Amino acid sequence: MRWPRASTPSATRETDTVNWKEAVSITRIPADFDRWDDVLALITDAFAGMDGVIDPPSSAHLLTADTLRDKARREIGFVALNGDRIVGCVFALERTAEYYVGKLAVAPDCQGQGIGRRLMQAVEDLGRSRGKAAVELQTRIELTGNHAAFARFGFHETERTAHEGYIRPTSITMRKVLA
Repeated sequence: MRWPRASTPSATRETDTVNWKEAVSITRIPADFDRWDDVLALITDAFAGMDGVIDPPSSAHLLTADTLRDKARREIGFVALNGDRIVGCVFALERTAEYYVGKLAVAPDCQGQGIGRRLMQAVEDLGRSRGKAAVELQTRIELTGNHAAFARFGFHETERTAHEGYIRPTSITMRKVLA
């Protein structure tokens, strides 16, 4: 299957808004997916606001289209599509008792529209269908807005950890028990 190329939704006037919630579909990334450059651009844009805020820098800087393709071979990925534009993504690594969520990203101009919540819901639904007890993720200590958003999604802090070479906590592990 050939995936359509990205385009930006249009509005008739500068003051018009796009109803992203109704227009966006969440789709599991298929084996023949070929838009890794678009996913990389999305993650790069979505994580750009962390530059100069988090220490150490985000691992998103190490990603390439090839490493994302490899990640999708080991993990289950979902994309949020508005027409043919990729406006969000998330990856979920299957563990024994839970799925570990990584690289949740929403296009900056689409944030606050519920896309991240819908991507997380896709992972939670996957976890329930596979009999997993929980979904787990890590967020950086400095990103208090992310902590609050994940708490609204039902996640609770379980641990604080430090990246290699750091003596202070740099990440917060959060977990949501699936009912």
